[in-house]
Amino acid sequence: MSQVEERLKAKGVVLPEPAAPVANYVPFVRSGNLVHISGQVSTDASGGIKGVVGEDVDLERAVAAARLCGINLISQMKAAAGGELDRVRRVVKLGGFVQAGPDFFEIPQVVNGCSDLMVEAFGEAGRHARSAVGVYRLPLNFSVEVDAVVELS
Repeated sequence: MSQVEERLKAKGVVLPEPAAPVANYVPFVRSGNLVHISGQVSTDASGGIKGVVGEDVDLERAVAAARLCGINLISQMKAAAGGELDRVRRVVKLGGFVQAGPDFFEIPQVVNGCSDLMVEAFGEAGRHARSAVGVYRLPLNFSVEVDAVVELS
Protein backbone atom coordinates (compact mmCIF):
# COMPACT_ATOMS: atom_id res chain seq x y z
CA MET A 1 0.00 0.00 0.00
CA SER A 2 1.30 3.46 -0.91
CA GLN A 3 2.16 6.10 1.67
CA VAL A 4 -0.75 8.17 0.38
CA GLU A 5 -3.17 5.27 0.88
CA GLU A 6 -1.75 4.69 4.38
CA ARG A 7 -2.45 8.35 5.25
CA LEU A 8 -5.96 8.07 3.84
CA LYS A 9 -6.61 4.82 5.68
CA ALA A 10 -5.54 6.48 8.94
CA LYS A 11 -8.20 9.15 8.26
CA GLY A 12 -10.83 6.49 7.60
CA VAL A 13 -10.92 7.10 3.85
CA VAL A 14 -11.51 4.12 1.59
CA LEU A 15 -11.06 4.80 -2.11
CA PRO A 16 -13.93 3.65 -4.33
CA GLU A 17 -13.52 2.29 -7.83
CA PRO A 18 -13.04 5.23 -10.21
CA ALA A 19 -16.34 6.45 -11.62
CA ALA A 20 -17.05 5.76 -15.27
CA PRO A 21 -17.95 8.74 -17.47
CA VAL A 22 -21.67 9.48 -17.85
CA ALA A 23 -21.33 11.24 -21.23
CA ASN A 24 -18.92 11.60 -24.17
CA TYR A 25 -15.62 12.20 -22.33
CA VAL A 26 -12.84 10.27 -20.63
CA PRO A 27 -12.08 10.27 -16.89
CA PHE A 28 -8.59 11.71 -17.39
CA VAL A 29 -6.10 12.68 -20.08
CA ARG A 30 -2.34 12.51 -19.65
CA SER A 31 -0.11 14.91 -21.56
CA GLY A 32 3.54 14.53 -20.65
CA ASN A 33 3.72 14.44 -16.86
CA LEU A 34 0.44 16.30 -16.38
CA VAL A 35 -2.89 14.55 -15.92
CA HIS A 36 -6.13 16.47 -16.38
CA ILE A 37 -8.90 14.76 -14.42
CA SER A 38 -12.51 15.33 -15.44
CA GLY A 39 -14.85 16.81 -12.85
CA GLN A 40 -15.81 14.44 -10.06
CA VAL A 41 -19.14 15.02 -8.34
CA SER A 42 -20.13 14.56 -4.70
CA THR A 43 -21.22 10.95 -5.09
CA ASP A 44 -20.60 7.83 -3.05
CA ALA A 45 -22.13 4.38 -2.59
CA SER A 46 -25.10 5.86 -0.73
CA GLY A 47 -25.98 8.20 -3.60
CA GLY A 48 -23.91 11.17 -2.51
CA ILE A 49 -24.83 14.71 -1.62
CA LYS A 50 -27.29 16.46 -3.90
CA GLY A 51 -29.12 19.76 -3.80
CA VAL A 52 -28.56 23.47 -3.77
CA VAL A 53 -26.05 24.70 -1.17
CA GLY A 54 -27.59 27.34 1.04
CA GLU A 55 -31.09 25.98 0.41
CA ASP A 56 -31.19 22.15 0.54
CA VAL A 57 -27.64 21.64 1.81
CA ASP A 58 -25.96 23.52 4.68
CA LEU A 59 -22.31 24.61 4.78
CA GLU A 60 -21.11 21.63 6.83
CA ARG A 61 -22.71 19.12 4.47
CA ALA A 62 -21.40 21.04 1.45
CA VAL A 63 -17.84 20.79 2.82
CA ALA A 64 -18.41 17.03 3.16
CA ALA A 65 -19.63 17.00 -0.46
CA ALA A 66 -16.39 18.65 -1.61
CA ARG A 67 -14.43 16.06 0.38
CA LEU A 68 -16.32 13.32 -1.51
CA CYS A 69 -15.24 14.98 -4.75
CA GLY A 70 -11.65 14.83 -3.49
CA ILE A 71 -11.95 11.13 -2.68
CA ASN A 72 -13.26 10.50 -6.19
CA LEU A 73 -10.44 12.59 -7.67
CA ILE A 74 -7.85 10.55 -5.79
CA SER A 75 -9.44 7.36 -7.17
CA GLN A 76 -8.97 8.75 -10.68
CA MET A 77 -5.39 9.78 -9.81
CA LYS A 78 -4.69 6.22 -8.74
CA ALA A 79 -6.03 4.88 -12.05
CA ALA A 80 -4.00 7.45 -14.01
CA ALA A 81 -0.86 6.49 -12.06
CA GLY A 82 -1.24 2.79 -12.81
CA GLY A 83 -2.41 2.04 -9.27
CA GLU A 84 0.55 3.78 -7.59
CA LEU A 85 -0.55 6.95 -5.79
CA ASP A 86 3.02 7.61 -4.70
CA ARG A 87 3.66 8.58 -8.35
CA VAL A 88 1.63 11.77 -7.78
CA ARG A 89 4.33 14.43 -7.51
CA ARG A 90 2.06 17.46 -7.22
CA VAL A 91 -1.57 18.44 -7.14
CA VAL A 92 -1.20 21.41 -9.49
CA LYS A 93 -4.71 22.88 -9.62
CA LEU A 94 -8.28 22.22 -8.52
CA GLY A 95 -11.35 23.73 -10.11
CA GLY A 96 -14.28 23.70 -7.70
CA PHE A 97 -17.92 24.26 -8.63
CA VAL A 98 -20.65 24.63 -6.02
CA GLN A 99 -24.35 24.53 -6.91
CA ALA A 100 -25.15 27.58 -4.82
CA GLY A 101 -28.37 29.33 -3.91
CA PRO A 102 -28.73 33.07 -4.56
CA ASP A 103 -27.83 34.04 -0.99
CA PHE A 104 -24.92 31.62 -0.47
CA PHE A 105 -21.45 33.15 -0.73
CA GLU A 106 -19.16 30.80 1.23
CA ILE A 107 -18.00 29.07 -1.96
CA PRO A 108 -14.27 28.99 -0.97
CA GLN A 109 -15.09 27.42 2.40
CA VAL A 110 -17.01 24.64 0.64
CA VAL A 111 -14.16 23.83 -1.77
CA ASN A 112 -11.79 23.70 1.22
CA GLY A 113 -13.31 20.27 1.88
CA CYS A 114 -11.49 19.00 -1.20
CA SER A 115 -8.38 21.16 -0.77
CA ASP A 116 -7.87 20.04 2.81
CA LEU A 117 -8.10 16.39 1.76
CA MET A 118 -5.39 16.90 -0.88
CA VAL A 119 -3.02 18.26 1.76
CA GLU A 120 -3.95 15.45 4.18
CA ALA A 121 -3.23 12.85 1.50
CA PHE A 122 -0.20 14.32 -0.29
CA GLY A 123 1.33 16.69 2.28
CA GLU A 124 3.10 19.70 0.75
CA ALA A 125 2.68 18.16 -2.72
CA GLY A 126 -1.07 18.48 -2.17
CA ARG A 127 -0.96 22.30 -1.95
CA HIS A 128 -2.34 23.66 -5.19
CA ALA A 129 -3.67 26.58 -7.17
CA ARG A 130 -7.46 26.71 -7.20
CA SER A 131 -10.66 28.17 -8.53
CA ALA A 132 -13.87 28.11 -6.49
CA VAL A 133 -17.00 29.10 -8.37
CA GLY A 134 -20.68 29.18 -7.52
CA VAL A 135 -22.90 27.92 -10.32
CA TYR A 136 -26.62 27.72 -11.04
CA ARG A 137 -26.77 23.95 -11.68
CA LEU A 138 -24.51 20.89 -11.68
CA PRO A 139 -25.00 17.53 -13.40
CA LEU A 140 -27.61 15.23 -11.83
CA ASN A 141 -28.24 17.84 -9.10
CA PHE A 142 -25.01 17.05 -7.22
CA SER A 143 -24.00 19.81 -4.80
CA VAL A 144 -20.31 20.02 -5.71
CA GLU A 145 -18.02 19.10 -8.60
CA VAL A 146 -14.23 19.41 -8.67
CA ASP A 147 -11.74 18.78 -11.46
CA ALA A 148 -7.97 18.59 -11.14
CA VAL A 149 -4.60 18.82 -12.80
CA VAL A 150 -1.87 16.67 -11.23
CA GLU A 151 1.75 15.93 -12.05
CA LEU A 152 2.91 12.31 -12.15
CA SER A 153 6.45 10.94 -12.09
